[in-house]
Amino acid sequence: MKKLIMMTMGMVMACNSSQKTISETSEVTYTPKSPKVYAETITEEELKEHLYIYASDDFEGRETGKPGQKKAVEYLREKYKTMDIPAAKKDGDYFQNVPLEVSQLPKGSLTVNGKEYPLGTDFLTFSRAQGSYDHIVYAGYGIESGNYSDYNNLDVEGKIVLIKAGEPVDDNGNYKISGSSKKSVWSNMSESMGKRMELATSKGAKGMLYFDQANFPRFKSRFDWMKSNDSGRMELSNDSTGGFFTFWINSKLANAILPNIATQKKGKTLTVPLKIDVQSQNNGVVSENVVAVIEGSEKPEEYVVISSHLDHIGVSPDGEINNGADDDGSGSVALLEIAQAFKQAAEDGQGPKRSIVFLHVTGEEKGLLGSRYYTDIEPIFPLKQTVANLNIDMIGRIDPKRTGERNYIYLIGSDKLSTDLHELSEEVNTKFTNIELDYTFNDENDPNRFYYRSDHYNFAKNNIPIIFYFNGTHDDYHRPGDTPDKINYDLLENRTRLIFHTAWEVANREQRVIVDKILE
Repeated sequence: MKKLIMMTMGMVMACNSSQKTISETSEVTYTPKSPKVYAETITEEELKEHLYIYASDDFEGRETGKPGQKKAVEYLREKYKTMDIPAAKKDGDYFQNVPLEVSQLPKGSLTVNGKEYPLGTDFLTFSRAQGSYDHIVYAGYGIESGNYSDYNNLDVEGKIVLIKAGEPVDDNGNYKISGSSKKSVWSNMSESMGKRMELATSKGAKGMLYFDQANFPRFKSRFDWMKSNDSGRMELSNDSTGGFFTFWINSKLANAILPNIATQKKGKTLTVPLKIDVQSQNNGVVSENVVAVIEGSEKPEEYVVISSHLDHIGVSPDGEINNGADDDGSGSVALLEIAQAFKQAAEDGQGPKRSIVFLHVTGEEKGLLGSRYYTDIEPIFPLKQTVANLNIDMIGRIDPKRTGERNYIYLIGSDKLSTDLHELSEEVNTKFTNIELDYTFNDENDPNRFYYRSDHYNFAKNNIPIIFYFNGTHDDYHRPGDTPDKINYDLLENRTRLIFHTAWEVANREQRVIVDKILE
């Protein structure tokens, strides 16, 4: 690839009247330039030009799987082709197909020890599942962290696991995971559900019965709302996830399977016949991630992923278009401009040492589906070789609730996994951009939980260091008022340049970013 770049550069320079003609026998040399030269190719004018198209009514709000989203992915693909930045996939296709489906609310029942329990009363699920099993494996809290594992000496391959909410406490009343009186992430329902499902899946389980007495009413309210509104739920297709399912069960059903489950500590295999008959009409949805790459000149098998989500929420029931200029048109066009800057550097013989992956993901608004497909099911590049993820989601506006300088950006997650990445980010900003880095939403106790709500989280849960760049919400968030005329293009330019400089440093430093913390 390096030879190819050099040959291409020779051709470009020979054909450009502003360059000196180089004889065939001359040795091509380059004078190193500051990354600031390439950052300055990121301009308000070009960002605005992109965004007025990308967030126009023609794109119909870019809802996942809808015609407007197809226009969006075509726009992105054509821009990468024009910039001559290759597709990430070896077959030359910029599109990574993400198999999705909209499942209508299922119907059916679950039979335990010959007694039938109806869906919607004693158990809840939002996807289809069928099968008969002779055993259920009780795996306690379903946790594995550090030296602690509820799966010790349990074989769950091809079986159904029964798991309860919460986390273990020692004889002194301290939580075993944290080793103190402080609860860990396993006690947070929003984050721990996904972790439990992923862990059970990795152990080979076919499905999970989850007993969470405190939150069962919350899931039931959602189930009842979907039932009365006849609305479906978009998710990754069963085929792509291996058919794993989760059932939320109430106290009645949980104790029918394992009496006194709340006080049962040790995992074990239960001889409990289980029959599942839950059916749903699922409609397939065609959608795509768009992925391009600039190959590294020295460490091509290490990857820096810069991401944004290409979708938005589409058209409101009353026919109004939700253009999504900030969410996440701003991130999408920023990513294009960053790609252009790196491409210019490569053409000048200063290509990044590590490969830069430009990842536009679909289905973020439907539950981080495109990024989950990339990380959990079909990573185009190995996650173990992925050095960092810089995720851009809403960087074109000002948070009206915030006081202070307008030239700011919220940074989330930079220190969660890597002190090294956090310090690098700070140093880059001081050297090049001097934007106020606001860590308000980085607080673990922040009720908004933004760290878990955008595509970077699917990288972070795999212990890949991340930075999430975000301007905060505003009155036009997820409303028709999120239009390109309300974007602060000077701020969008500044923030995009910051991300470019950070990516440049991560890609070009000798040592890859050090992970000194592990996500529990």
